[in-house]
Amino acid sequence: MCLAIPGKILDLEQEGESRLARVEFGGITRKVSLDLVPEAGVGDYVIVHVGFAISKLDEEEAHRTLELLEQMSALQEDEPAETAGA
Repeated sequence: MCLAIPGKILDLEQEGESRLARVEFGGITRKVSLDLVPEAGVGDYVIVHVGFAISKLDEEEAHRTLELLEQMSALQEDEPAETAGA
């Protein structure tokens, strides 16, 4: 299964021909390529998949998605060991 995660752009930099950003995901920051979303800027939320921002989204939708991911994680942690791999 592939998963794309929303994150907030903290700052931008140019590295050769690529436009990169430092993006924050719930306290963790990663360097992300913005080449597929050239309109994205500092403070914007983007959906990131394997190191590439693939689309922009509004802050409300980003927070809603992050909240759902946290709930899914909590459910998985509560799952009995015998059904975890099923």
